[in-house]
Amino acid sequence: MVAQDTNLTGYPFQYLNALLDGVEPPAEQERILLHIGEPQNGPPVWVNQIILHAAQSLETGPGGGWAKYPPARGSASYRQAVAEWATRRFALPDGMLDANRNVNPCPGTREALYFAGTVARNLVEQERARQGRGFGPDGPAVLMPNPFYHAYAGAAAAAGAEPVLLPADPETNFLPNLDALSEDLLARTCLFFMCSPANPQGTVANPEVLARLIGMAREYGFYLCFDECYSEIYADAPPVGALTAAADLGGDLSRIAVFHSLSKRSSAPGLRSGFIAGDVDLIDGYVDLIGHGGVPLPLPILAGAEALWRDEEHVAANREMYRQNFDAAEAALSGRFGFYRPPGGFFLWLDVGDGEAAAKRVWQKAGLRTMPGGYMARVHDDGTNPGAPYLRVALVHQPDVTHGAMERLAAHL
Repeated sequence: MVAQDTNLTGYPFQYLNALLDGVEPPAEQERILLHIGEPQNGPPVWVNQIILHAAQSLETGPGGGWAKYPPARGSASYRQAVAEWATRRFALPDGMLDANRNVNPCPGTREALYFAGTVARNLVEQERARQGRGFGPDGPAVLMPNPFYHAYAGAAAAAGAEPVLLPADPETNFLPNLDALSEDLLARTCLFFMCSPANPQGTVANPEVLARLIGMAREYGFYLCFDECYSEIYADAPPVGALTAAADLGGDLSRIAVFHSLSKRSSAPGLRSGFIAGDVDLIDGYVDLIGHGGVPLPLPILAGAEALWRDEEHVAANREMYRQNFDAAEAALSGRFGFYRPPGGFFLWLDVGDGEAAAKRVWQKAGLRTMPGGYMARVHDDGTNPGAPYLRVALVHQPDVTHGAMERLAAHL
């Protein structure tokens, strides 16, 4: 196995490069990259004209939009577009999201998730100092599911907090078991990361789980960061979100932040555009960090992103493409390797017994680059890696490419 278990903040793609170093696929096979969640169909072409117009517009000065330093809080029209979209999508009461206080743009979600660790730790530490108490002898903790998105572990490291990995197994629908959390652990928690639909498994947290998490955060005084960047890629019903759960609890946004991106929803990972919405203190802290060392979104990018948040037609077309891709996967893999169609996201999470061996084999034999599930997770105290038996496969290509890839995958697994 590639050495990675003790390095919690290690990059999964580096491990994959090491595993496949020197392994060559058949020369006659087209190489298809299925290891990264990078949509290949691209955003609608009309967004290019909007960005170009904003870049050249005299409204932003003689040099156009590229001649202006972008503000950390973005543009008022972008924040308003996001607030209106979230209100429609998650059935929020009018006015629950204040576009000027509860919403801020971010470059995708990775940077914002990473910074959230430092912001949350600082806020909780300051609050506890006012109360005359601290985190206790074991120090602050950041909770996250295992497997997890690597930015969560980076956030914990940057915050100087202990990353606590919570098993996300089939027995709990690939979600953390909240009943297993001890009072002592919750008492020193400053931040809890939750991903729904989950990456990599695609399962969705139900309203009861979301409401319970919010209640725990407010009882114990930690912050909740809900990574919802796969929320618009779904099979049947739109996944419920944390904002809906907050609305059902009365509309209070304290201790809650949701993170959304155009990377998956609009197939625009290169645009690097998303938003954070929720708790005012957490957003203000994030804005402060951007002012010191972050990356505000350029004004022309904000203009294009705003237009994408206001359009749903291209998002529906994306979902149809992914439905066709899952049809191809089901035709090739149904009844094998624990295949299931997840309620959200665009990944297959296949139980192949040994994810590393399978990834190496399908690259060498079929020219398919996939991700060993163990690289998305780390070893628990009992010595087990919950992702080790699995293979993550990203269905991000056009259906004709995906169809051929699934046939090759089925033939060589």
